[in-house]
Amino acid sequence: MNSELNPALDLTEQVHELLRAAPSGISEYQLIQQLKQRHSTHIPHLDLTDKLVLFRTHFLLFNALYLLRDRLWQTEAAHLQISPLCVQLLPWQPGSRELAEHDPLRDYYLNLQHLRDTDEADVEKLLASFWTRMQGGDEKRAALELFELDSEQALNLATIKLRYRQLVSQHHPDRGGSTSRLQSINLAMEILQRYYG
Repeated sequence: MNSELNPALDLTEQVHELLRAAPSGISEYQLIQQLKQRHSTHIPHLDLTDKLVLFRTHFLLFNALYLLRDRLWQTEAAHLQISPLCVQLLPWQPGSRELAEHDPLRDYYLNLQHLRDTDEADVEKLLASFWTRMQGGDEKRAALELFELDSEQALNLATIKLRYRQLVSQHHPDRGGSTSRLQSINLAMEILQRYYG
């Protein structure tokens, strides 16, 4: 791939080009770094340690990702899985209801008013809320819910690994499951290993 992106392409097309070159998926951070390295004019080329710059860069990227997902879905070209840890183009599957269901994140990122109206104080509040949830154990609770395990029961890594193998077997794409579900299971396992490992 060229070290330069075509400046005539909008951000959605530039992101699509990068995703096609990463069939196994790519993280949000890697996407931002590649856009910067290839001199995309559509994102801020400022230090991401500035929280407002980080928010604006993240917002612009996710706006482009949701626009791209909508377009790919409408043309039945592919399905775009969007998460900060892994953005991945997947084969189109007829009958996918994901876009028909209400998605508050999609609504948020497609409304550019949020980008215009969010200032540094708002970003500070968003970050504080995020860290409060993380420290409050929401990450662990969400992983346990995905594994259908009760945090009240005595849990150990052996029990969690057994449940992990059951879920992988049940949701593997080779057995009719979805790649996105399998990736969620893998992420939940990584989280639970940190708590019970």
